[in-house]
Amino acid sequence: MNGPKHKFCTKLSSTYLRKWWITIVVASALIIGGIVVACEFSVLIDAVVDRMVALRPGAKTFGWWAKPPVEPRISLYIYNVTNADDFLSNGSKAIVDEVGPYVYSETWEKVNIVENDNGTLSYNLRKIYSFREDLSVGPEDDVVIVPNIPMLSATSQSKHAARFLRLAMASIMDILKIKPFVQVSVGQLLWGYEDPLLKLAKDVVPKEQKLPYEEFGLLYGKNGTSSDRVTVNTGVDDIRQYGIIDNFNGRTHLPHWTTDACNTLAGTDGSIFPPHIDHDRILHVYDKDLCRLLPLVFEKEVMTSNEVPGYRFTPPEWVFADVDSHPDNMCFCPAGKPSCSPNGLFNVSLCQYDSPIMLSFPHFYLADESLRTQVEGISPPMKEKHQFFFDVQPKMGTTLRVRARIQINLAVSQVFDIKQVANFPDIIFPILWFEEGIDNLPDEVTDLMRFAEQVPPKIRVALIVGLCALGVILLLLSTFCLIRNSHRQSTLHLEGSNYLATAQVDMNKKQNKDNQPARY
Repeated sequence: MNGPKHKFCTKLSSTYLRKWWITIVVASALIIGGIVVACEFSVLIDAVVDRMVALRPGAKTFGWWAKPPVEPRISLYIYNVTNADDFLSNGSKAIVDEVGPYVYSETWEKVNIVENDNGTLSYNLRKIYSFREDLSVGPEDDVVIVPNIPMLSATSQSKHAARFLRLAMASIMDILKIKPFVQVSVGQLLWGYEDPLLKLAKDVVPKEQKLPYEEFGLLYGKNGTSSDRVTVNTGVDDIRQYGIIDNFNGRTHLPHWTTDACNTLAGTDGSIFPPHIDHDRILHVYDKDLCRLLPLVFEKEVMTSNEVPGYRFTPPEWVFADVDSHPDNMCFCPAGKPSCSPNGLFNVSLCQYDSPIMLSFPHFYLADESLRTQVEGISPPMKEKHQFFFDVQPKMGTTLRVRARIQINLAVSQVFDIKQVANFPDIIFPILWFEEGIDNLPDEVTDLMRFAEQVPPKIRVALIVGLCALGVILLLLSTFCLIRNSHRQSTLHLEGSNYLATAQVDMNKKQNKDNQPARY
């Protein structure tokens, strides 16, 4: 028989074991929790970031998108022609003197914002330019001599017209005293001046063929609210479409090029990109004046002055390459290979009313050397001064720093029947280059970025270490206690066996004694 003491010990032992087995289960759960955090915590953080950056009216990030708290600047450098007469009369190589910068600060605001039912927003962009003489080499009244773009565009377009039309054009230009070079102020070149050819066109050209402006200026009509209606995805339904253009003036594709891939508008305005960017991602930026979607590829990791890490993205070297070097660019040659641009140039004439405008990077960076040496006075390109790049915060997809650098060139064709330009050779003539961008973001924005970049990884490590460490400690403690309890149970069992054996011997002795016959 088991005594009361043995029953009590057995009950106590059972309770003791149950407690430590529960502890083992809890310890295992903690360790598993640490493993889950290691694998899935980043997914949770990404979901939080996605909700935070999506364009929801009333949210802080929406306000930053609608009216960016930055002061972009555009710096312009003009190629002033110093030997125009010798170039036209003696066939001398044109000599240019780069003058600049002429700096303008900008304010951007998206106005007339409408929230659509399909997860998009529509708006017009308002850009206001303010001249910064304190940052410029001189006032807007500075005078420069540059190619007469309206005239040379007209003569170049007439090259394949009937001869009598070219002769008539020469007579008109003689009467109007139009010359291949014009002397204008910097302000006039940028914001507009009255051109006799445009004025004539206004009176004689049929209404449906008229140009939408009466003056000529490289930035004419851009200081104010644009009439272009842009619709972008909010990212609320699909963060992968965050900031991507849905349509531009009702169009989902451009009408100019030969394939849908080259006509697509599926890029952003450059201020935001879909978040969670890695090195393999190709970003796309659309600007109306570029006449195409501009791809950007990862170059290197950078750090801003605010200690926010970012990725630098730049156009690939093949972006303006000729079709021999990069056959995929054939789609930008709508009239076949003869219409393709030379290496390093991009023809935007279809977006500029057939004016033979060619874009390149400043100083013909990444272009053939022969283009730069067609004129004198342009120094060799330098990557640090002439590269086009975007620095982007990869976690949130926000642009940190920009240097959008583009050069405007005029593709002039020699036309012998028009005496004013008979000595003007076939040439890619540089007009100016500009650098538009931002240097940094306000502390309020960068603090949020720094928090999103630095704090979640620290929380993740702390949770992993804390959960796993606590789980391991509880597991070791439970194992130790169970082993000790097992040893104690063995000792109690042995003592109980000895007790029973002794009791049995005593009982046997007693029984033997009781069974002996009584002696009288």
